[in-house]
Parts: sequence; structure tokens; C-alpha cells
Amino acid sequence: MRITVIGTGYVGLVSGACFAEIGHEVRCVDKVEAKIEALLRGEMPIYEPGLDALVARNVEAGRLSFSTDLVPALEGAEAVFIAVGTPSRKTDGHADLSYVYGAAREIAAAATQRLVIVTKSTVPVGTGDEIERIIAEVAPDAQIDVASNPEFLREGAAIGDFMQPDRVVIGTQTDHAHQVLHDIYLPIEQQGAPLLFTARRTSELIKYAANAFLSIKITFINEIADLCEAVGADVRDVSRGIGLDNRIGTKFLNAGPGYGGSCFPKDTLALLKTAEDFQSPIRVVDAVVHVNETRKRAMGRKVIRAMGGNVRGKIATVLGLTFKPDTDDMREAPSLSIIQALQDAGVHVRAHDPEGVEQARTMLKGVEFVDDPYGAADGAHAVVIVTEWDVYKSLDLSVIAESMAQKVLVDLRNIYSEADAQAAGLAYTAVGRVANGAAPSMDATAANDQPAQTRAIA
Repeated sequence: MRITVIGTGYVGLVSGACFAEIGHEVRCVDKVEAKIEALLRGEMPIYEPGLDALVARNVEAGRLSFSTDLVPALEGAEAVFIAVGTPSRKTDGHADLSYVYGAAREIAAAATQRLVIVTKSTVPVGTGDEIERIIAEVAPDAQIDVASNPEFLREGAAIGDFMQPDRVVIGTQTDHAHQVLHDIYLPIEQQGAPLLFTARRTSELIKYAANAFLSIKITFINEIADLCEAVGADVRDVSRGIGLDNRIGTKFLNAGPGYGGSCFPKDTLALLKTAEDFQSPIRVVDAVVHVNETRKRAMGRKVIRAMGGNVRGKIATVLGLTFKPDTDDMREAPSLSIIQALQDAGVHVRAHDPEGVEQARTMLKGVEFVDDPYGAADGAHAVVIVTEWDVYKSLDLSVIAESMAQKVLVDLRNIYSEADAQAAGLAYTAVGRVANGAAPSMDATAANDQPAQTRAIA
């Protein structure tokens, strides 16, 4: 089938390349000329493992092409996927749908044959209804069906998620749209992936509900980690103990500095705004958003405490800037808040990341970026692991410790053991784990009963 994809960002480019891989003829369209020119040269606008080879293979096979011109890209197409950004509006937190609606208007104006417009972008409930209204306004005689097909692509594992998905969610209102989407995804279905057909509004809500639930799991285990530190328990064992219950599962139960990225922060906020508009508040998600935001800066204070409290003029090395490994995405990354907290306390911050430095330079001021994690640790008073890149899982801690001015390792991803750190001569701080597994003393418990403002470190 012929498919058009509007938008060559993360979702659009990965989806377009994967649609081509399963045999469809795909034309990807983007208004940003520089991005299309780069793609035509074989240069990827994002870092995603395996994407460059996948794109090159399908371009060479003639199944994938790129253009800035929508009109010829629509010729002969049976479906057009809208995969543009839906960032949070700064004014009220709602999803900004201006790019989605703009694309819908252009498609309606250019369509000359029956089409199915499919929202691949993450959009609030009722977006498909508004797209239908726009089509009726722009091209009242056009034969255009509107469907929803939310993406569930994890950055760093997106190609596998598309080709071997847990499920494909498709929301339609007409038999024609149902048939077209079924035909598009037939190769995926034949490999065993379930296609879940629903009403369009239900499909739109599934995406938000899924991301909100995962955000809840992350935030829950992070708060349990804080409790573990208070009572002398180990959050890693707590995670295993509850995760082995198949009603709960083991995924998204790794304690850390909080969630970030392009999806969870904006999608939880958009879900709250939708619930508010329909006078059906989701209080648990509201709490999750608040807890996650405060946690990120709290991790900065955790580092300051590990460094001894009086940190002005000291150096902290941050290993990992992106919100997760195997991506260059810095959006809402915990590192941003952690670094800000350190800088506010007078700490000079050095940083290393395998892929995120280019984006980080535009978002972080006063940070010294270093090409090598060992070089970044030289003369530092603390090394802080923020993102669990593989390169940080096999560091020679003895070499790290030898060059440091103050031998402190703050492991916000629980990569190392306390024994390994101590063997290298490093004072070790983790998340949800107490040094030597010792329970806090009664004096420590009493101190924790003091008002927060009397014990907080700025």
C-alpha cells in the first residue's frame, strides 16, 4: 500500500521506516528543509539504534522517500499518518495541537482521492472529532475518514517495539478505515501481534492511560525507595519481592531520580487537563506529577549531602545527561534539575554523555562537557551516575577514585554495589539503600521528625 507520513521526528521517521520495512511504499513529508536535506544525505535527525541502517535499506529498495512537498506525496496514498509534535502548551499545560490541526487542514485541501487520516501523534480524547470538523470546513466534499493509531515506541528500542509490538491499538469509526488499517498492519498481525480495534475516542485515551500508569509505577517505587532509606530496607529487594507477583510485574520498578523524556511528563499533564475539562479528576496522576517534579531537585540535594553539605567551589561530575540510555533526548531529563540544584549551591559541574551532549549544550549553561568519563572524574569531589548507559556499568572504580579530589560516588541508578565502591576507596550513596544495610538509629529517626525546613540543604 502507499502511505504518507507527515513529520520526520522520532515517531514519524521510525514509523515510516518500519512501514517501508514491512513492504509498504512510504513517503515522509516535513516542512523543515534542512531535516529533509539531511535525510536525503542519509543523516539521521535523532539517535536511535539501527535507524540509519533501516532507513538506508528501504531508501535503496525504493520503498521510502522524503520530501517537503505534501501534494505529490499524497498521490495514490490510501492513508496518511500525522506524526507531528504535541508539546505541552506553556500557558495551561494542555497538549498543543496546532501542528496536528495544521496538517489536517493541508491534507484536506490537497486530497484528490479517498483517504484515511490517522493520528499517530499522541493526542487528547476528541482530537479526531475536531479533525473531522476541520475536514468538513476545508473540503466538505472530500472522502476522508479519520482514525487513531497511537504509538508505543520506547526510545532506544523503537524499531523492535514497532516490528514486534505488545499490541497495535487502532481506533476507527468507519468500516473503510477499519479495513485500510487492518491491511496496513497485516504483516505485523501475521507475526503474532494482536490488533486491538476500538472506537476512536477509546484509542486516544488508551495511550494516555498507559503512560500515566507507567508513570505511577515509577513514582511509587521512588517513594518506596525513600521509605527504604528511612527504615533501613533495600529497595532492590522490595522491587523483586513485589515484581515477582505477576499481577504487578517487574518492569518500571527500578528506583531512580524520576521520569523524564518526551512522553510521560507531557502526557500525564495532558491527561490531567482532559480530566479537568470533563470534570472527572484523576487525583492519583495529579499526585504523581507533583512528586516526580519535586524528586528531581531532591536528588540534587542528595548529592550535596553526600559531598558533605558545604559544597561551594567543589566539582561534581555528572555521568549521563539524557533522560534514559540509547537516546540523545534531553527533554525533561532529571539531569537538568539535578545540575541546576548543584549549580545553585555553588558546585562546578562537569558532565559526560555518550550521545546527549549536543542537545545538552543548548539547555545547560556553565557546565563543562568532557569527552571521557575518566577525564570528567579527574579532580572531582563527587561522581554522580544519573543515566544508566552501558558504558557506566563497567567503569574501573579504582581508576575513577584515584584521580578524584574527594572520593564520593553517588549512584542514582543503583548500578554498583557498596562493596565494589568501598573496595575502590569510594564513599557510596545509592537510592533506596542504607550504607551497610544498617537500620537508622533512634536519633536519626527523631531527626527526621523535625520540620523539613530545619534539615533541608539548599
